[in-house]
Amino acid sequence: QVQLVESGGGLVQPGGSLRLSCVASKFTSSNYSMRWYRLAPGKERELVAGISPTGGITNTADSVKGRFTISRDNAKNTIYLQMNNLKPEDTAVYYCHAPAFRAWGQGTQVTVSS
Repeated sequence: QVQLVESGGGLVQPGGSLRLSCVASKFTSSNYSMRWYRLAPGKERELVAGISPTGGITNTADSVKGRFTISRDNAKNTIYLQMNNLKPEDTAVYYCHAPAFRAWGQGTQVTVSS
């Protein structure tokens, strides 16, 4: 069974940074596109960023463009989300997603607050 495990969330002040990690197991993630989503209270789930199997193509939502970067290390079967200049509106649970398998991780909480 495909497994995705996120980590790296936490409490950070506005303007701070965090790096989220998503470790994939039970499949070779390098063969598949991967995505990060987030879900904030009272809001719809938002696609934050996506990355192609080789990492050569990435895309990010307008709301995080220029602040968030998605990357991957296929040797480690890991996908990353580097988040810089965090804002209170970035507060959400962040989820890793493997579309090919319709698989989701358990999520990691990111809270941006002073």
